[in-house]
Amino acid sequence: MEALRKNAYYDVLVIGAGVAGLNLAVHLPKEARVLVVCKGGLKESDSFLAQGGICVLRDKGDFRGYFEDTMRAGHFENNPFTVRCMIENSRATIDELISVGVRFARQADGSLAYTREGAHSRPRIVFHEDCTGKEITSHLLAYAKTFSNITLSPYTTMLDLICENSRCFGAVLRDNKSGEIYPVYAGNTALATGGVGGLFRHSTNYRILTGDGVAVCLRHGVAVDHADYVQIHPTTLYTKGRGRRFLISESVRGEGARLINGSGERFVDELLPRDVVTEAIRREMRKEGSDFVRIDLRTVEGGAETLMSHFPGIVKRCLEEGYDPLREPVPVVPAQHYFMGGIRSDLFGRTTMPHLYAVGETCCNGVHGKNRLASNSLLESLIFARRAAEDIAAQGGEKASLPEVNLKPYENYRKLAEADQANVLKEINRETK
Repeated sequence: MEALRKNAYYDVLVIGAGVAGLNLAVHLPKEARVLVVCKGGLKESDSFLAQGGICVLRDKGDFRGYFEDTMRAGHFENNPFTVRCMIENSRATIDELISVGVRFARQADGSLAYTREGAHSRPRIVFHEDCTGKEITSHLLAYAKTFSNITLSPYTTMLDLICENSRCFGAVLRDNKSGEIYPVYAGNTALATGGVGGLFRHSTNYRILTGDGVAVCLRHGVAVDHADYVQIHPTTLYTKGRGRRFLISESVRGEGARLINGSGERFVDELLPRDVVTEAIRREMRKEGSDFVRIDLRTVEGGAETLMSHFPGIVKRCLEEGYDPLREPVPVVPAQHYFMGGIRSDLFGRTTMPHLYAVGETCCNGVHGKNRLASNSLLESLIFARRAAEDIAAQGGEKASLPEVNLKPYENYRKLAEADQANVLKEINRETK
């Protein structure tokens, strides 16, 4: 793997190193020169944080149920073509992950183990303990590092797209350590910049995820859809401290955990869609005048054995915060979790600007509708990133005349970032109203 070349030309520039960015990179032609940059460290993506698992079509008889579950959770605002595409490609995606070393949980006979989460009509989620995202992303990252044509550059911030005549030619980047600002040109640029959680006070996201991809698209007139479709996760560990909130995976409710109020009474069906459960929790908090409700993990099927084998990370974090989930209910509160809106993209990740793609959480291809079904995020990111790579490869390697870039406007990058973040929040609030 060669070092990043500044003020140079790459066949493909990928902004973001989560599962979407990495999967796009590894499926590009081996002769293509590819640069993958990310704002933080290579492990500072929300892909690493995903706990519950990744969905897969169990069998042909499961298609209708999986399709209807996804549509119902999304309030039937989903694009049915992207939903069908995701489901039909799910099994091949899981097989490919296994081929690169991902270790999903297995039954005693060696077959894949499945769990169930909210709004699913049956168990169809494969997982690795309670850190499935870390298991998948770490293996993809290790795999990407074996490619001589892929350069990985962490601590590199995208400040802007390079655009001329309504076409994308790359991006203006900043080295976060040296402060140097420079252009990188590319035949095709892919935005995989993640969500918007860093704009919210309470979020499960890394604080560096501030909607950067959406911001540059708003600046250049690239279509952005449904900016108000922001998902709140019902159960994050309550704390008075600031910073990222720790998620209590929906899988624990799928395995039997119960939500209770201050009197120990169950007040909601825990397997309803996330937005419904979130509203029930908020209603109970208002009724009690409390800052949280509680989740009782002791009712999980299999008890302590299941908690320690399937959810060791959750148990460990609760203990660190002073709560013993094996002996007492744990306080939880809703927090911002996922962005279903974003940069408009099609079934191949194409945006409304030529040679600009968007994949993963930063894009809106309609697969999630108004509310994401649990454990569809990793699957959607992987599938449509691969399809974007295939579309880029099919274009060939035509190189256009590259425009000059004036770097002067980017010297006050902090002010630029503040304006971008304010603009994204304005768009979210505008559509909410």
